[in-house]
Amino acid sequence: MTKSRPRTYHLLGNLLTFHAFPAETGDRYTIVEIKTAPGAGAPPNHHAGEDESFFVLEGDFEFFVDGETFKAKAGDFVKVPEGAVHAFTCTGDRPGRLICVNAPGAMHDTFFTEAGEAMPDGTTEIPESDGPPDIPAIMAVADKVGMTILTPSDAPA
Repeated sequence: MTKSRPRTYHLLGNLLTFHAFPAETGDRYTIVEIKTAPGAGAPPNHHAGEDESFFVLEGDFEFFVDGETFKAKAGDFVKVPEGAVHAFTCTGDRPGRLICVNAPGAMHDTFFTEAGEAMPDGTTEIPESDGPPDIPAIMAVADKVGMTILTPSDAPA
């Protein structure tokens, strides 16, 4: 396994730790552990060309997938159909943890690493935000990789 680049990133209240980059899996998938602060998560988004699945390791989450909102807890598996609008929020009073698998993974690898802030490997605590996120920069990276992040005005209710 190569360690030539950072494996941990911070983005929107999520600490993302890459357990496998696409380059390490023959460009077939990526595996990311996500530690999410209470109230944080992923905004509504959709993309084509990558399968995405989540396994809840600990904590309480609310997922929105393909028009349906539901709760998920430790041990639950959530599959996102390709192209479906999806989002998640940590609803507990403590950080939650997920495993996210993307296949083939290149889109999410680029999005998480370019939109996120590289953290020292071994970081386990979600850093405090030092100000509001740079939404235009995050949207630009999403656009670059073919991901659509929905703004509040066009996000589903």
